[in-house]
Amino acid sequence: MLWNVDLTLVDVAIVTREAYADAFRQVTGRPLVKLAPAMGRPDSEIIFETLAINGIVTSDEHLPKFIDALAGAFSGRRRRLDKDGRAMPGAKEALKAVSRLEGVVQSVLTGTIKSNAIHKLRAFGLDAFVDFEVGGYGEEVYPKATLLQVAQGRVKQMYGFTCDGSNTVLIGDSTRDVQTARIAGASMIAVASGRSTASELRDAGADIVLQDLTNPSEVVAAVARLTTPMDRKAG
Repeated sequence: MLWNVDLTLVDVAIVTREAYADAFRQVTGRPLVKLAPAMGRPDSEIIFETLAINGIVTSDEHLPKFIDALAGAFSGRRRRLDKDGRAMPGAKEALKAVSRLEGVVQSVLTGTIKSNAIHKLRAFGLDAFVDFEVGGYGEEVYPKATLLQVAQGRVKQMYGFTCDGSNTVLIGDSTRDVQTARIAGASMIAVASGRSTASELRDAGADIVLQDLTNPSEVVAAVARLTTPMDRKAG
């Protein structure tokens, strides 16, 4: 099970924008005028577009410097996450319910860099249900579908069983998440909690569309429908 983070499990947009503005100033010495929209994209892509639309000519050094600055800026604001952000309704209960399914490993497939993804989930007590070591993150410069396959390989290394289309489920809120699952051959549970509507998610090819995560039994039933215990443990 791979979860998207922003607008699927948490909403911390205010803190994220502030951290980006801080990191931009550290790296360029200039104030951030415009932040590139996320739209389900990785931080690495957002960083490059943000630099470009603010008139910065990029070099090979910009991305690692910006990622380091973003990690530090976000970490410095981590104690504000629960004040200025929120867990999405039902997120904790859904993670807990899915964790009880036999053979399930839960991690994240997110555009957020790893350190910030951990802070985001930890702020709301969601980290206990997630193995961050087998996830995929925004500092890894791969297309998101390739990153899903990288995460599958990490599960193989850590747990010894093979992940493929029959036993991998992505849960996310954007049409880009749906496209990622389709390209990678994984099953897709879309949640209409972000900027994509339920009809847009269905049209993009989601296997199951939920309005939100507030009914953990509904989430578990969706996961069970797309996998079987044998699939989840197959190696």
